[in-house]
Amino acid sequence: MPRGPRRGLRRGLRARLVLVFLLVAVVSALAAAALTFRQARGAILDRAQDSAVRDLRGQLDSLAPGLPARPARSDLRALTLRLDRAGGSRAWRTSAVYRDGPLVSATSRTAHLPGGLRETGASARTAVVQRFHRGDTPWLAVAVPVMVADEPSRRSGLVVYASFSLASEQQDVSSLVDAARTGALPVVVLSVVPALFAARSVLRPVRRLRSAAEDMSAGALDTRIEVTGDDELADLGRTFNGMAATLQADADRLRDMEAKARRFAADVSHELRTPLAAMTAVTGVLDEDAASGQLEPETAEALGLVADETRRLTRMVEDLMEISRFDAGAAVLHRDEVDVGELVRKTLALRHWQDRADVDVPPGLRANLDPRRVDVVLANLVGNALRHGGPAVRVRVRGRGGDGRLVLSVADSGPGIPEAVLPHVFDRFTKGDAARARSEGSGLGLAIAAENARLHGGTLTATNSPDGGAEFTLTLPLGTA
Repeated sequence: MPRGPRRGLRRGLRARLVLVFLLVAVVSALAAAALTFRQARGAILDRAQDSAVRDLRGQLDSLAPGLPARPARSDLRALTLRLDRAGGSRAWRTSAVYRDGPLVSATSRTAHLPGGLRETGASARTAVVQRFHRGDTPWLAVAVPVMVADEPSRRSGLVVYASFSLASEQQDVSSLVDAARTGALPVVVLSVVPALFAARSVLRPVRRLRSAAEDMSAGALDTRIEVTGDDELADLGRTFNGMAATLQADADRLRDMEAKARRFAADVSHELRTPLAAMTAVTGVLDEDAASGQLEPETAEALGLVADETRRLTRMVEDLMEISRFDAGAAVLHRDEVDVGELVRKTLALRHWQDRADVDVPPGLRANLDPRRVDVVLANLVGNALRHGGPAVRVRVRGRGGDGRLVLSVADSGPGIPEAVLPHVFDRFTKGDAARARSEGSGLGLAIAAENARLHGGTLTATNSPDGGAEFTLTLPLGTA
């Protein structure tokens, strides 16, 4: 059997498994990187924030006691100047305000403060921090209220503001992002290896199951697969083995029953041939007596019925013997290169049908076939057409050089075949009276004709013509050089 679809399915399933594994790895790596980034970013910014508040509070604790109770503008400027110098590498900008006075800085540039921080800082008792952005750069603003030295819970009215850039911290965060991205890529790439191993471990039993199913479809019903483990795939394998065993047992039983039935039909047919031959001989003699007037009319009529039924039973036995040869594979072809037109005319002439059929055969058409078996097929088709399709029977033969086929069609002008019967017209014992309201025949003629067509490597089909009537088409290989 072709293996292409199996390989395509295997590659498709493997690709999907690897893709899912990679997606899980990517999502996991991204989630871990995002969580790490979030935690690290928060830790970096919190450390910068706590450090700034601690340093600013320490500077104020050392400088604030030297300020007057009601500091003037110059006092505030001197305070912010010393605070700016103490900022070091942080390079913060400070401003101070006393009560509702203006914001005072050491230089003309005051601290950059986000909206709402002054109002919050004026009423706060502890340091207030707020992050904001100036352009694309993050900044941190701090508001530290100065409490009265003798009464730590009472505000002195002095509030110091400081702001500084978090650009260096942002660089650290960006470095973390780059490191996370750089670290996630090898993880994703390396995850391909376990993905392939995982896909292989999953696909191996699937491939075994697929191969076993193909072997079974080819007729090897004794196929079984090796099952290991206790997972779902192992359960599937055990189920498959159980199904295969059941199918094999049923098939063996059916084959045995079929063989017995064929043997019974062949034996019965064989045993009937001798008594039927004697009955036929006797009825032949009595027919002669009846024809000569030596018998009473009632006796002659009864004898005629017995003779007809004897001949019909003889034909049925011969058909059963032929069918049994097909079933046993004992039917063989005796091919000969014949003139198809001459074969058709002989078939009709032997049965005195030459004047009842319209024959259209191109001259010189030759084919390599078994003339006896084709005679049987053609006689069956023309006989059925004459009995049930009216007097207008058309026999048309054509040779198709393109594919080297011989096409022989027999059409009649009768009522056609009922649609319900048409799919079963070649089944054994499909009686013609169900299809065409006839009662004679064994119901095996079309089945034998179809078997003869298959024996030649051809086909026999039946259709209803759009113009009315049934049409049977026999297609055979020409078999000539």
